[in-house]
Amino acid sequence: MTALDAPPAAMAGTGATRRRLAVTATAVTVAAVDLSAKAWAEAPLAAPIPLGPIDLRLAYNPGVAFSMGTSAPVWLVITVTGAVTIGVAVLAWRVAAGPARMRLAGLGLVLGGADANLIDRARDGVVTDYLHSGWFPTFNLADAAIVTGAGLLVLAAARHRSPHDGAGPSTLQGTELM
Repeated sequence: MTALDAPPAAMAGTGATRRRLAVTATAVTVAAVDLSAKAWAEAPLAAPIPLGPIDLRLAYNPGVAFSMGTSAPVWLVITVTGAVTIGVAVLAWRVAAGPARMRLAGLGLVLGGADANLIDRARDGVVTDYLHSGWFPTFNLADAAIVTGAGLLVLAAARHRSPHDGAGPSTLQGTELM
């Protein structure tokens, strides 16, 4: 039996598997690039390197976004961020069952960024940041991936609203996305 002869149910499983692999590949790529950049940044960035609108400047964040939670115990920050990361992974797995490219790309970026920051924090209790604009908190590629992914999720939710349902988020096979 070839893929062309396969019943629709078998084809759906293949598509879902491919989509899940794509999300995983996106997440692994984002995490690998960010963790490599963090390792590189810790060596040569003893002094800031001006590049224009964004400078390379080494900083360590013991908290989460915008340094919130800096006084929380490391184990608590790791536990909470780990639980959120697992939640995003479960959501990505469920969303991958249906065709939702923008959502999958967004979830892959969020998951990859969250994984990278979680792995970084697990090593020494802080997240390594290295991109500084002067007017915004210092951040890293993982943070940029998380924000970009969240933006894609918002766009996907807005784009898939039914004109008849007012303001509610779209659903995928009966499962609320947001």
